[in-house]
Amino acid sequence: MKVIIFGATGMVGQGVLRECLLDPGVESVLVIGRSPVGQRHGKLREVLHQDFYNFSALEGQVEGYDACFFCLGVSSVGMEKDEYTRVTYDITMAAARMLVLVPGMTFIYVSGMGTDSTEKGRSMWARVKGKTENDLLRMPFKAAYMFRPGLIQPQHGVTAKNRMTRVTYAVLKPIFPLLRALFSGFVTTSEQVGRAMIKASRDGYPKRVLDNRDINNI
Repeated sequence: MKVIIFGATGMVGQGVLRECLLDPGVESVLVIGRSPVGQRHGKLREVLHQDFYNFSALEGQVEGYDACFFCLGVSSVGMEKDEYTRVTYDITMAAARMLVLVPGMTFIYVSGMGTDSTEKGRSMWARVKGKTENDLLRMPFKAAYMFRPGLIQPQHGVTAKNRMTRVTYAVLKPIFPLLRALFSGFVTTSEQVGRAMIKASRDGYPKRVLDNRDINNI
């Protein structure tokens, strides 16, 4: 299996990249990003691209890949709806429009617990994520899966970019095992998210929207 990853420098993307590089069934990994991931590996190839609203220049470089793990995302804190939509919805759909042309492509989108698929909820970010999910599911991919993880424990050296997030996870680190045991429907790990993406793209899954419990179970 040949995999494309967006957002490989973020916390979720770091974990997904790690699992792809470790998995013997993943033949090669193409990372598309604005900045290097800072790793070297025989299976890893990077393409640096600055205009994330137009990927037409990369169409010839994504042929032959089997799955895309779209891990790119930002917090909505302090953002207006138009700005958040541009970063969340527009970038995702620009990538999807490029990749839907690749035969046999599976697209996995990292959304989040609380996403509102009705697009009518009170939370702005949940409505935007819901619209993104809905429009991806309407596209003619071989398969498309929406991942809605809850609290993600970073493992194996994975770190968050945001300082406040790093501090929060550092405080929670001693009790993460207890949280996972007591609240398996709300807590997962960066390793489990990565493994679940590989498993779903390789073997399929009966649900197109996977909540935190599905991610852990798969």
